[in-house]
Amino acid sequence: MSTPVRDLSTHLIHHPYLPPADFVAPQPGVFKASTVIFPNVVAMRTREWKDKSGYTYGLHGTPTTFILEERLCALEGGLQCLLVPSGLAAIANVALALLKTGDEVLIPDNAYGPNKTLAEGELKAFGITHRYYDALNPADLVEKISPQTRLVWVEAAGSCTLEFPDLPALVEICRAKGVISALDNTWGAGLAFRPFDFAGVPGARYGVDISMQALTKYPSGGGDVLMGSIITTDVALHMRLKLTHMRLGLGVSGNDTEMVLRSLPSIALRYGAHDASTRALAVWCTQCPEFAQVLHPALQNSPGHASWRALCGAQDASQDAALLGRAAGLFSVMLHSRYTRDQVDLFCDSLALFKLGYSWGGPMSLVVPYELAEMRTHWPAHLSRGHLVRFSIGLEAVADLQADLQQALQKAFH
Repeated sequence: MSTPVRDLSTHLIHHPYLPPADFVAPQPGVFKASTVIFPNVVAMRTREWKDKSGYTYGLHGTPTTFILEERLCALEGGLQCLLVPSGLAAIANVALALLKTGDEVLIPDNAYGPNKTLAEGELKAFGITHRYYDALNPADLVEKISPQTRLVWVEAAGSCTLEFPDLPALVEICRAKGVISALDNTWGAGLAFRPFDFAGVPGARYGVDISMQALTKYPSGGGDVLMGSIITTDVALHMRLKLTHMRLGLGVSGNDTEMVLRSLPSIALRYGAHDASTRALAVWCTQCPEFAQVLHPALQNSPGHASWRALCGAQDASQDAALLGRAAGLFSVMLHSRYTRDQVDLFCDSLALFKLGYSWGGPMSLVVPYELAEMRTHWPAHLSRGHLVRFSIGLEAVADLQADLQQALQKAFH
């Protein structure tokens, strides 16, 4: 017999009503929890959080986060997924799960900057060494892998300068050496190529071991969510990552998960729109004398174009014939070295539609000037000397963005 409840506050907290369970709608429900209620002590003692067969605590997952994890696995062709508060948190989770004192990690010299500073800061303090390799030269990776190397990061395309490496060759080297390969797949987003399967590329036998993304970019698409993912196909490797994920207490909010779930169905449409606009503007920029070099993997003269074409260039019947393969909405330019930094800053400040801001993948176009000499161990031979500026192309009309670039060039350099 139930105990009668008389106090209103107690009654509101322990109200017995439950809605019918057969509610189905286009968007999944948002479950937010720290505490998860168990029906009895036996369930509390026996539920297993590691295999997602039951719910135990908010950090270990809810129906909402499980749904997003499964959909991201479908996007990238993986089997297991972890959600973390940012792309950088995903990188850190991988490093802390797989590296210990005395180990070494190899990172492309053109990698995402915070990946490098993590190695130079916390990892170094933990007694983990690092070296940088030339992603466009697989022989350099072969030379630098040592008996202490436990993890190799790969990135396609490279950060800011957008070189596209021979990913199958780099991964083949890692496999031959018994070293785990981890891909920053934020640029590819699971759409430009399949990270775990390089089928179609001559000689390619393997994909990467780990693919991480900053879901902040294309999966969310609004410039208003911070989140990252780590996807694998190997159960044992996933468990190593998952146990570290648990020990670090990494979790994501139900509201942020909902926002990514709502945006995910349109990711292919948005990625295609960003891609088409970016290529149109990059081609237009090749005709501007102020630019010594235009960097975009789909441009024939851009570093690594042949590798991009081999991995991403397979055309399918649903694509516009002008778009051979897929590429993200980023391109960079190298303004001639004859210009001063003040002129470059004026060019960026004069842009009206392009806003000064980090990140990419949202509806608004962005611009960032970079000091390349401060980002690399040396100036790459394949890059012209000059001033690097990166553009993230949003969803505005191409003609309007082109006019904005034209007026800013005129103001700053003429």
